[in-house]
Amino acid sequence: MADWNRGHGSVEDMLDAENKRIAENLANKVSRLKSLAFDIDREVDDQNEYLDGMDSNFLSATGLLTGSVKRFSTMVRSGRDNRRILCYVSVGLVLVFFLLYYLVSRIQR
Repeated sequence: MADWNRGHGSVEDMLDAENKRIAENLANKVSRLKSLAFDIDREVDDQNEYLDGMDSNFLSATGLLTGSVKRFSTMVRSGRDNRRILCYVSVGLVLVFFLLYYLVSRIQR
């Protein structure tokens, strides 16, 4: 009977040691997951701030474009002289665009 108690005690010690090892392993995994969760939370906060900034930038650009379209519409609806100026400006902008395109294509070669 004494041999059985001695063997039984060593089995309990082995199981106890195995449980401690598994518990430490689990604690390490939990701490890694916690760190990962904090990193994800920080990244989400950064992305939300970035998106909020983009939203305000788009709103300001929308306001500028709306004002430009209103001024353009007013100029188109006005008299014949303004239409002639509008035609010259449009042709000038198209020519500037093609000139810039030509220059950029020459630089890239």
